[in-house]
Amino acid sequence: MTNQPSMKVQQLVFAFYMSGLMSLLMSGVITAINTGLAIGFVQRWLPAWVVAWAVAFPLVVLVAPLARRMSDTTIRVLSRIRGRGAR
Repeated sequence: MTNQPSMKVQQLVFAFYMSGLMSLLMSGVITAINTGLAIGFVQRWLPAWVVAWAVAFPLVVLVAPLARRMSDTTIRVLSRIRGRGAR
């Protein structure tokens, strides 16, 4: 028996970090565009990030399987196209 976490746990941990980092960066960029990097930027950014993360995490959990299927399909199609071109 292994001590490896289940695939579901790994996917949730990945979604947690991915959504946290992406929402942090995106909310920072959007806050900077909308209000500038003036005094009080961090005080405007952090509440925006908390809201963004609260939305992003469940969305990543729900959308990741669809994105995975879409990327798998794209790779299969590109592989077929590339295989035809090599002939």
